Amino acid sequence: MPGSRKLGRTTDHRKAMLRAMVTFLLENGQIETTVTRAKEVRAVAEKMINDLHSKRQVMAYVTKESVAKKLFDEIAPNYADRQGGYTRIIKTGLRRGDAAEMALIQLV
Repeated sequence: MPGSRKLGRTTDHRKAMLRAMVTFLLENGQIETTVTRAKEVRAVAEKMINDLHSKRQVMAYVTKESVAKKLFDEIAPNYADRQGGYTRIIKTGLRRGDAAEMALIQLV
């Protein structure tokens, strides 16, 4: 598991949350979340795009088969000549309810 942030969740809940967030990021190109969650999602997503050595690993992690297909057919070929830095985190300010620092994470 990349990073060491627990994000105030149990292990199973944290893994499920990150799987869902990575899937939505790959599907939609960007998501809005807290900065700490965005950093965890970045670590997982960058490895998915960079290490396409096993389709089985991606299929086991990404929750939608269509998103995995999109990753291999559309997203990965765009970054073939790039050494890294496939995502961008843009801080958007504080959340109104609890003043958590929010960010937009997007594929570059």
